[in-house]
Amino acid sequence: MAEPEEISRAEDLVERVAAIDIAKASGMVCMRLPHETRSGRRVQEVWNVTATTNAILELADRLVCQGVTRVTMEATGSCWKPFFFLLEARGLECWLVNARGVKNVPGRPKTDKLDAVWLAKLTERGMLRASFVPPKPVRQLRDLTRMRAVLYQERTRHKQRVEKILEDAQIKLTSVVTDIYGVSGRAMLAALIAGERNPRTLADLARGNLVRKKVALIEALTGQFDSHHGFLCQTLLDSIDHLTAQIDRITQRITAAIDALPGLDDSASRPGPSLVTRLDAIPGVGAGTAQVLLAELGPDMRHFPTPEHLTAWAKLAPRTIQSGGKNTTGPVGKGNPWLKVALGEAAMSAARSNTFLGARYKRIVKRRGHRRALVAVARSILVIIWHLINDPDTDYHDLGSDYHQRLIDPGRRTRDLVRQLKALGHDVTLSPTAA
Repeated sequence: MAEPEEISRAEDLVERVAAIDIAKASGMVCMRLPHETRSGRRVQEVWNVTATTNAILELADRLVCQGVTRVTMEATGSCWKPFFFLLEARGLECWLVNARGVKNVPGRPKTDKLDAVWLAKLTERGMLRASFVPPKPVRQLRDLTRMRAVLYQERTRHKQRVEKILEDAQIKLTSVVTDIYGVSGRAMLAALIAGERNPRTLADLARGNLVRKKVALIEALTGQFDSHHGFLCQTLLDSIDHLTAQIDRITQRITAAIDALPGLDDSASRPGPSLVTRLDAIPGVGAGTAQVLLAELGPDMRHFPTPEHLTAWAKLAPRTIQSGGKNTTGPVGKGNPWLKVALGEAAMSAARSNTFLGARYKRIVKRRGHRRALVAVARSILVIIWHLINDPDTDYHDLGSDYHQRLIDPGRRTRDLVRQLKALGHDVTLSPTAA
């Protein structure tokens, strides 16, 4: 016999709600309130609001005067930000919801007005889940770390263009020098741009371990580099230097923003620097990655009551699908791309380490493959991050690469192996080794 399931009562539903279907230049607002005289009836009003600061502030005043307790809007690029931030500043509870969870019934006409009404009805019945929108200091830190990542990508593209120009000039420097933007590589590039064409003279600019590769450098620097290639290389190198200077400036701003992150209470404590240090202790996580993780997750884990909530939000847990009594797993989903890139890089690095995370990768990759093993390691890293952020007194202690081996019962393992050998037709006799 099926057990009775508790359902929401009518009085538990949100009575005064508003929903906004947002476009770039305007937003369609639907406000639903209780009827003044008829119990159980609702009053609905729909109107259009331009997406300007003064118009949104007027909307906020109107919603506050009507006693609206929750405003819901759909995530549409970055057009939701003016409405969300201005309404939130006026004291309204704002919810940003995923577009996948608010789709209208198929077959019905689709207009901005109907979308706003549907969103309002879902809001008042409590059928939506709010997306995680961090507070302003964390949002500003996010802007900085994401801008730095974009500049890193742009600088990498410029470096690849320089390598293509060298290939066009038959200069095979990248085949001998691992990093052509180090001291030796930059000196050789500067000499080529300045007009030096003698391969032996260029090879004499090698420093450090490259001195032992002088013969290979002479061969690699023999080509058809001319003034045209020099002009293109100089233009790209100037851009690379400019981007490097910008990255350094943004990194300084990131450090200052982390130092100024507020604590969870009104105390003067600043959790940012200590969090970066403790996250840096995780295998595969460096200082830069720790800054990105802190920017994407924030220093407050109250939005994620358990590690499972966090891994599900980050789309690092497989989706459960049940049909006909059969349980299957679906894809993990996209999630936060900035967070997943940082966790993926950390998992790649941790997989090559002689640590618990490295051993976890090696155990899973045998039966699940490379990609699934990396996802599993990334999820483990995220669980560790949750505990470190949630408990300020917790530090990371590695369990060791032999953690799973220590859990094995020697007697049981021996019996299992003997049984397998006997099943293969062998007669097994065990004798203890000398102490």
